[in-house]
Amino acid sequence: MTMEKIWAPWRVKYIFNIVKKSGGCVFCRILKEKKDHKNFIFLRTKLSYAVLNIFPYNSGHSLILPKRHVNDISKFTREEWADLVELLEKVKKLLDKTLKPQGYNIGINIGRAAGAGVPRHIHIHIVPRWRGDANFMPVIGHTKVISQSLRSLYRHLIDENKRRYRRN
Repeated sequence: MTMEKIWAPWRVKYIFNIVKKSGGCVFCRILKEKKDHKNFIFLRTKLSYAVLNIFPYNSGHSLILPKRHVNDISKFTREEWADLVELLEKVKKLLDKTLKPQGYNIGINIGRAAGAGVPRHIHIHIVPRWRGDANFMPVIGHTKVISQSLRSLYRHLIDENKRRYRRN
């Protein structure tokens, strides 16, 4: 069986434009702004934070980032790595509760050649998945249907996080 390829070249212009407009690292900028609602940062820990991807592949597509500007996993301290993985687990639990996905794609792209849109600040992608969530729209219509707004999803994640940690 031959593997089919689906190209999404229209996404790269969005990614590069956001990097250009930020005048540096977009992830460092939004962290320093401390405008979490505006920037869709929905969780912070001592060493990491989680943000909704503003160019998502699916509803709930989130990024888990170290607060420190690092471009490779080999540069993490043990404490940073542990904090990132613990935050990834928290984000997954929030997404499980709010979106009830049937699976996830979780990954790290290291370097531009690997597909990293912002290669200078490493980040973990967590993409909720459902059976049948990929269809002809992105290929034929050059349009990805995202069923929930970022603002609505952000509010649900914040509310669920408050409920979850109020109980503990």
